[in-house]
Amino acid sequence: MEEKNDWKKWRNWFLYAVAIIVVYKLLDNFSNVAAFLKNLWGVLAPFAVGILIAYILYFPCRSIEKAYEKTKSKFVKKKARFLSVITTYLIALLVIIIIINVIIPTLSTSVIDLASNLPSYYKNITELVENQPEDSILKQIGASEIISNLEKIDLKEYFKFENIINYVKSAIGIVNGVFSSFVAIMASIYVLLERREILNVIRKFGRANFSDKVCDNFEKYFSKTNDIFYRFISSQIIDAGVVAVILSVAMVLMGVKYAVLLGVMIGVFNIIPYFGAIIGVIIALLITLLTGGVSQAIWTGIVIIILQQIDANIINPKIVGNSLTLSPLLVIFAVTVGGAYFGFFGMLLAVPAVTVIKILVGDYLNYKSSKNKALDE
Repeated sequence: MEEKNDWKKWRNWFLYAVAIIVVYKLLDNFSNVAAFLKNLWGVLAPFAVGILIAYILYFPCRSIEKAYEKTKSKFVKKKARFLSVITTYLIALLVIIIIINVIIPTLSTSVIDLASNLPSYYKNITELVENQPEDSILKQIGASEIISNLEKIDLKEYFKFENIINYVKSAIGIVNGVFSSFVAIMASIYVLLERREILNVIRKFGRANFSDKVCDNFEKYFSKTNDIFYRFISSQIIDAGVVAVILSVAMVLMGVKYAVLLGVMIGVFNIIPYFGAIIGVIIALLITLLTGGVSQAIWTGIVIIILQQIDANIINPKIVGNSLTLSPLLVIFAVTVGGAYFGFFGMLLAVPAVTVIKILVGDYLNYKSSKNKALDE
């Protein structure tokens, strides 16, 4: 036992020494190290993207695999893992094809048409404001100045086909080229096929180098964190899709121009808790005001608010469940801080991140409380 403790002690000291040398060398040759890391990331990026794709598809793949395992066919049961991976990728491919061939062309046409007709819309709304009495609310808030500032924004420059392609390229720039994309997809497929084996290797490595208590706690909180993040993000995306479809249909029936574009926009903004829905509705009402006048904007606003309330109180809780029990104040704080430091993705991931922190802090406080009670007794 003493020899084992001596070995661990010398091993730790050796690791500390190596860490100090590594840190010194990193600081001494920072430019060379940065260039090396950049090249290394270029090589490893497709594998990192492959792992990310596998993570995104893991839960649907697992659900499909369980469904195959319940069938009576022995062949299907035996090949459930392989068949679930193939099925998951075919569904993902079908979704991508629908988005590229149906949704994107419709949205692009609406955006280009909106940008082309904006000058006439601005002119109409400006005349409407100027014809209002001096004591009207539109005159008091300086609506004319606001409209003139909006008029200076050239949406055509933002939504040109070339620019949209550049946006997509920058969004997926991490997977650059056909070969890298192929490597990323193949890596994701093998990660899904061999996920249990990979997890077992990681688990064995952890058990060999850390105590059982540390490994148990790590697995416990990793599982909780993974479940919270995936459930929140997937449920928000599903809810956004539901909201987009419902609002698009409602606005089409009301005769609102660019109904599908506005419905999808509100759905996308709805992913961001609290603030997203408000921002999306305001933008939609402004566009409806420009294209359909005050009366249509008011009725559209009423319908959107009613449907948003139905979503917030009925649809969203059914999809998300009660897994993220945070106070509204904490959610607003998390979204504000996340957006300020990490932009859109910070706003999206802030709520699950704070939920995980809340669980960790709560467990720590419960542990300290139980420990203090034991000492008092």
